[in-house]
Amino acid sequence: MNCIKYFITVLKIKSFSEAARKLFITQSAVSQSVKSLEKQLGVTLFHRKSRNIQLTNEGELLFSYVSQAYNFLKTAEEKLQEFEGLTAGEIRIGVSDSICKYFIMPYIKKFGQMYPNIMVKVINRTTPQLLDVLKGGLIDIAISTLPVNQNMFNAVPFIFVQDIFVASDKFKELKEREITLQELNGYPLVLLQSDSSTRKSVDRFFQSQGLTCSPEIELESLDLLVEFAKIGTGIACVLKESAVDAIKSGDLFKIITKEPLPPRSIGVVTMKNVVLSKAVKTFISELI
Repeated sequence: MNCIKYFITVLKIKSFSEAARKLFITQSAVSQSVKSLEKQLGVTLFHRKSRNIQLTNEGELLFSYVSQAYNFLKTAEEKLQEFEGLTAGEIRIGVSDSICKYFIMPYIKKFGQMYPNIMVKVINRTTPQLLDVLKGGLIDIAISTLPVNQNMFNAVPFIFVQDIFVASDKFKELKEREITLQELNGYPLVLLQSDSSTRKSVDRFFQSQGLTCSPEIELESLDLLVEFAKIGTGIACVLKESAVDAIKSGDLFKIITKEPLPPRSIGVVTMKNVVLSKAVKTFISELI
């Protein structure tokens, strides 16, 4: 790379000595580098007897091939330096909409204020889908429910979140009293779809109590769960933070179960053996 760099610099400046000054090296180093390139290629690149630096036919042929490639490499080098200095680049984050809305947005806002030239792209998916797009290289990090496959991914815990059951006054007989999970299972339940990590966690919890969870309604959106609970279609299992406003306003109340749902661990997941950019590492350090 240096030999080509010196060759092009000499050609553009038309002087070995001036090229050396521009490159901050000795004239001898420039001359030796060009001679080394000529020896490698088995040709003469410059007419050295002329007062003005001129290319030989072979030199012109080499220049026609390497000049554009050199310019691309130079641009790439400059861009990489910008990325390293966090003055350019992007990070691609995969996260569920609920975790993004209630936990990740403040970090994205702060990161954008600190590094305004770094573009932040966000993809919303369920945890299984996030891990698939992470494997496919479409995102740099996934923020998902743990545990994950430790053979393929690196995972660092970020936060613990709590799911709760909520209902409208249609089920007011359950208000302010403790009920068993078996009793709760006799009511119409509104849950996320079965392929979501949250739903799988709920299913495992019911199974641990010797019960099978059979919801009346399955939805893709956490916010829709809250809305369906408000209109009395059933008792919804939601992220605690998503129901705070509805509980405060009296539209919903929290169901008190004798066997509370276990908290879920949310972590920052990356692919093993994949080198992360400085921008991605910086964002992760803000999270954890």
